[in-house]
Amino acid sequence: MTRPAGAKPVVAGIDGSQAALDAARWAVAEAITRNVPLRLVHVRPTKPAEDSSYDLESVESALGLAEMTVQDMEKSVEVETALLRGRPDCALIHESREAAMICVGSAGRGPCARMPLGATAAALAHHAHCPVAIVRTCGAPQTDSGWIAAVQNDEPDNDAVVHRAMAEGRLRKAPVLLIDRRLNSWVRRYPDVHVQTVAVRAGGTRFPEHRGGTIQLAVVGSADAENITRLVWLDYHPVLGDANCSVLLLRH
Repeated sequence: MTRPAGAKPVVAGIDGSQAALDAARWAVAEAITRNVPLRLVHVRPTKPAEDSSYDLESVESALGLAEMTVQDMEKSVEVETALLRGRPDCALIHESREAAMICVGSAGRGPCARMPLGATAAALAHHAHCPVAIVRTCGAPQTDSGWIAAVQNDEPDNDAVVHRAMAEGRLRKAPVLLIDRRLNSWVRRYPDVHVQTVAVRAGGTRFPEHRGGTIQLAVVGSADAENITRLVWLDYHPVLGDANCSVLLLRH
């Protein structure tokens, strides 16, 4: 298949961690469905000169392992690798200007218990110029199992959020859980996707009990960008109350 003219890659941040490898695996399907390359990016912080040879060996090993991990999936995806220098958050925000999506791993360890994301993931959530996927593993390998979840509300970009949740359900062959805060018409547009809607109780924002299984991915809009680092707050958001789910943040 011919790549679309001017197509932007899906970028995965690689830092040598298991969480980053999980993010790279998760990003493969996103690159394939867009018919674009998967760009694996390692950002090497500025170091003293005496550390340069060791750092370069470590970086090459991390990128090589990530590339091998993707190739072992035996999927039809073009893989690019890039070694950048600077602050990881700044470099990846710059990469996001020319990316279809940027994916990073998060093992659930932030600067404090109330901020479970790492600094790079939090910075991307605030400042990236494209959709951001935060693949949260909490120390366990990422698996494509469980619900794709989204909230229906009156935010300006909500149609895009629900559309993306439906597309992710189709892409990952997963059921979709919609938290219903407005009249729903999307179910009729995707008859081949298993969708379950849940009405939120008036005055309550806690995530409602749902029937079996877990949420693998929460799709949210740009209105949540400022608060995305507070995923641990169970009363903040009816989907993000599931503190272990990955997050796909859309941009206008």
